[in-house]
Amino acid sequence: MTATDSMIWAQGLRKGFGDVEAVRGIDVDVRRGEAFGFLGPNGAGKSSTMRMVAAVSPISGGELRILGLDPAVDGPEIRARIGVCPQEDTLDTELTVRENLFVYGRYFGLPRKEVRARVDELLEFVQLTEKAGSMVEDLSGGMKRRLTIARSLINRPEVLLLDEPTTGLDPQARHVVWDRLFRLKQQGVTLVLTTHYMDEAEQLTDRLVVMDKGLIVAEGSPLDLIAEHSTREVAELRFGVAQEGDTHEVVARQVEDLADRVEVLPDRLLLYSHDGEETVAKVHERGLEPVATLVRRSTLEDVFLRLTGRTLVD
Repeated sequence: MTATDSMIWAQGLRKGFGDVEAVRGIDVDVRRGEAFGFLGPNGAGKSSTMRMVAAVSPISGGELRILGLDPAVDGPEIRARIGVCPQEDTLDTELTVRENLFVYGRYFGLPRKEVRARVDELLEFVQLTEKAGSMVEDLSGGMKRRLTIARSLINRPEVLLLDEPTTGLDPQARHVVWDRLFRLKQQGVTLVLTTHYMDEAEQLTDRLVVMDKGLIVAEGSPLDLIAEHSTREVAELRFGVAQEGDTHEVVARQVEDLADRVEVLPDRLLLYSHDGEETVAKVHERGLEPVATLVRRSTLEDVFLRLTGRTLVD
């Protein structure tokens, strides 16, 4: 891996806070024009990595180049050429929608005439033109998110960093944001995002890494990761308690040879196999009658949970 032509390049990247090592030596190579994702549970090191990439947190070890530049010496130039959309909306509630964008544009030293034109362009892009004169506090959650994205684009960034871009939004608002981000990618903007939504990662990213405990545990396209770490289909089976001692653990031992992998959950069994319907038929052949059955394709969420576990991380 080399830094040539990479928008973001890291080798052996580390970040420590006292005795705690949040990022424990990772390699990353984000190419121009792609959408790249960081997935991982809380505490995996995603946010620490994103802050280093945003050139606002110094690295503790390894190498990092952003747009071919060293953040240790070229921080201001890097920050002038990237956009950052934080997880929390940090909009000025005492200003109107238009004023939020205009003031932010002036922070970058853009001439007033250029900022005004850029504001109009961005308001149209995020579908907020009719709300230009509204106060921020009067906007819905989805509108605030689109305004935050618009603000991060005011300087025409080459790389846009998005931390949990659709957290807290309803499905309709999420899809509007997805559409805007897809259009940005079509325009050649390189997207780097963290997300807890597996469907979002599948929809938006060309490649992604799964982080756990400060390390990268898997990397690839969503489809490649599913093919490598899961099966084509999953059969979800729920069994009632027909007699004392009938638990999902007991049933699992009776069907474990019918699938590549069997996972026992408190309320159901997951049977991972190439053909879910065939697996269910074989379960019935053994005289086992689930009270509910679902056959579905494997998803990135199956991969994520297999790699990082189902235990809640605080």
